[in-house]
Amino acid sequence: MAVSRKVSETGAARSDTGPTKTTRATKDASARSSGDLDQLIHERTRLGLVSALASHKSMSFTELKTLLEISDGNLSTHARKLEEAGYIECSKGFDGRVPRTEYRLSASGRKALNKYVAHMEALIAAMKK
Repeated sequence: MAVSRKVSETGAARSDTGPTKTTRATKDASARSSGDLDQLIHERTRLGLVSALASHKSMSFTELKTLLEISDGNLSTHARKLEEAGYIECSKGFDGRVPRTEYRLSASGRKALNKYVAHMEALIAAMKK
């Protein structure tokens, strides 16, 4: 499979596969610090994941997959994004011979969720006026 490449105005070639991790991480961090709505949490599946973890000490991969009714790959992708942002923590181990992945909400994830909920409540209150 060939990757299309574009040449920017500066003459540097770039891959047309989307933003880099650095760009996304920088954009996510700046959105979280600026008071804008946290787009990382705002996505429906990630909001469900963070909300579920907020009400439990920890949850297994299987429990989250069942609760959110999503595929293994979908949960893995969204959980990885939240983990890279420092919102959730993941631990892997075994229950006998069966692999077990546990997730829990980090302190910064709880803070981000509280900020997100406060922001949404403020938007709702403003709409009611």
